[in-house]
Amino acid sequence: MIIRIALLASFIAALFVTLPDRARAQDDIQEHRSCSECGMDRKAYGYSRMLIQLQDGVHIGVCSLHCAVTELDTHKEQAVKSILVADRDTRIMIDADKAFWVLGGSKRGVMTPLPKWAFGTEAAAHAFIADNGGRLTNWTEALAAARAETTAKPKK
Repeated sequence: MIIRIALLASFIAALFVTLPDRARAQDDIQEHRSCSECGMDRKAYGYSRMLIQLQDGVHIGVCSLHCAVTELDTHKEQAVKSILVADRDTRIMIDADKAFWVLGGSKRGVMTPLPKWAFGTEAAAHAFIADNGGRLTNWTEALAAARAETTAKPKK
């Protein structure tokens, strides 16, 4: 009986220690209230926020894809474990490379002249496009568009 309790306790402890980063990321606003790049309130911009997770365990919370690109460039020597983005409608963190991205449209973007929005489902992305315009794309193109904007700006 004691062995079973010890095994169960070890299992539960291991479960909490190894919770997937994505599940823990849902509470990222408390840990990273301000954007690490520009200082904007990530709760106010919860629909565009992102969380970069480096292999060394460091988490970087940003308000937008624009600031994510800047942070990725700053940490380019470090391996990235994952990049999470908020679903624009639900604000739930999802893998950036699995999101359905919308470029453009009438909704003003965050820190960008070309809006870039992430959605957890293709249906949600198409509903957004029907209401606001833009076009469906993927993570690779959304990231490239953001990178092109940040490299086009003169550095101060």
